[in-house]
Amino acid sequence: MKKYRFLILRRIIQIGILVAFAVCSYFTYEFFQGNLNSSKVFWIIPMSDPLSIAQIFISGGIVGFEAVLGLIIVLLIYGIIMGRGYCAFVCPMNMVTDLANFLRRILKIDMMQKKLNITRRIKYGVLALSLLLSFMFAIPAFDLISPISMLHRGIIFGMGAGIFGVLAVFLFDLFFIKNGFCGYICPLGATYSLIGKYSLLRVKHDKDKCTKCMKCIVVCPEPQVLDLIGNRSGTINKIDCMKCARCIEVCDDDALKYGIFDFKIGRKK
Repeated sequence: MKKYRFLILRRIIQIGILVAFAVCSYFTYEFFQGNLNSSKVFWIIPMSDPLSIAQIFISGGIVGFEAVLGLIIVLLIYGIIMGRGYCAFVCPMNMVTDLANFLRRILKIDMMQKKLNITRRIKYGVLALSLLLSFMFAIPAFDLISPISMLHRGIIFGMGAGIFGVLAVFLFDLFFIKNGFCGYICPLGATYSLIGKYSLLRVKHDKDKCTKCMKCIVVCPEPQVLDLIGNRSGTINKIDCMKCARCIEVCDDDALKYGIFDFKIGRKK
């Protein structure tokens, strides 16, 4: 059980959020209101998706005081503490992509295909394109096609045609690129990466304990952030790290653990 403690924690939070929204929607309770784009939790605390607010604002829409307050709260949580942790601990699409990744390992699909040579920076281009299209067409461009929103709304209100968007992500991750949607495409992940550049929660590596088994590299959804494994001790300060702790769980050497951001190293990088 200890080996999967962070996985269990992530699933409890992800499923718990969905259940809370579903129950409150069905029984018209006000404990959880709204959706992942804009919500009010514990009756009074507003939470606003930074990318949705940015799209609404840049498209010429009106952003109310409560939405701005919700944005500030989210920026404080993820900008100061969690960084890109939203992707691992909150986003429901993480469960879909994790399932695809699990099946890839079981079915050994990686051995059946050629690796596509594309860059993970694409998601930052998709982020910029989402904002540009929002400005040009005066609509929240990504929100209209977001499989994250499709999955959340589908679970709460019934899936409908949104199942095809979720299925597309699942099949893309299963047959084309490991962690393809989250690692290469999702502009929301790119948004939280930028927000959490200097967030405090990090993963720390102890070179003296590391035996270079590379299990962490295999399981990590963003393996490029683990460039220090076996090479040097320090904190993982790359902004794409999802803080999911998969690397910590698979490390039999106890060479990886949660820690605090090293500002000195961060400035050098």
